[in-house]
Amino acid sequence: MPSITNFEPIDYLMIGHLTIDSTPSGPQLGGTATYAALTAQILGLRVGILTAWGAEIDSGPLESIPILNINSDRSTNFQNIETPAGRVQSIMQVAHRLESCHIPEPWRRARIVHLGPVAQEVEPALVHQFPAALIGVTPQGWLRSWDEDGRVYVADWPAASHILQNVGAVVISIDDLDGDEGRVEEMAVSCPVLAVTEGKQGVRLYWNGDVRRFHPPEVEAVDTTGAGDIFAAAFFVRLFTTRDPWEAARFTILLASFSVTRAGLAAIPTAGEVNACLVEVI
Repeated sequence: MPSITNFEPIDYLMIGHLTIDSTPSGPQLGGTATYAALTAQILGLRVGILTAWGAEIDSGPLESIPILNINSDRSTNFQNIETPAGRVQSIMQVAHRLESCHIPEPWRRARIVHLGPVAQEVEPALVHQFPAALIGVTPQGWLRSWDEDGRVYVADWPAASHILQNVGAVVISIDDLDGDEGRVEEMAVSCPVLAVTEGKQGVRLYWNGDVRRFHPPEVEAVDTTGAGDIFAAAFFVRLFTTRDPWEAARFTILLASFSVTRAGLAAIPTAGEVNACLVEVI
């Protein structure tokens, strides 16, 4: 672990694995940490990433973001295959676990902490490490398990209630729950703010016993990869800024609609798109 004296204070701490995603065009940098960190940065925050990966490919798009890498001999690697029945996802390998002892002291004062596991790698006890921060969670990686061949499936989440009661907001895709509305209701009861994304249908937002739907503008979708991570980061930032989940959802659903019109990391919002969305919702 590098010396913590090299770490400056940050606003947004992203905790989760950078990943290597196997695609028909070759390996690509991916993971919630990548998309969310770049989104928080374009929204004007000082961002830091705590991760573990093997650096097998270029992390150039993240060169302006400080990264604390818990050196691993391999990166978490996903393979996604599109079939007529839907996407089949496999985990080929997994990097080291991320724990509280890895966090540099200056980063413990971040105003927003995003726990974004993709493969069970984030220690759940981290929800107790940041008492003054807004803790946002994208729990998809705590809901994943895989068989001996790496085939991913939706799993139980025994620590769900405990974690959800100790965070500020949660963003999850209905696909991460395999469409299980019973689990959605359980989560909505447990956490203060829950956003459930539903692709082109938009997002359901649960807050204070109420639920509202927010629909995106119609766009031509090119690639949905990373869209949920972009939504989550923007939602956490706007929620922290306004303390108004409804306003945060209105802004974020507009901003995220741009992301699906471009492929890969080109999906990250631009400063112009951020400003246009702010003008529309304020």
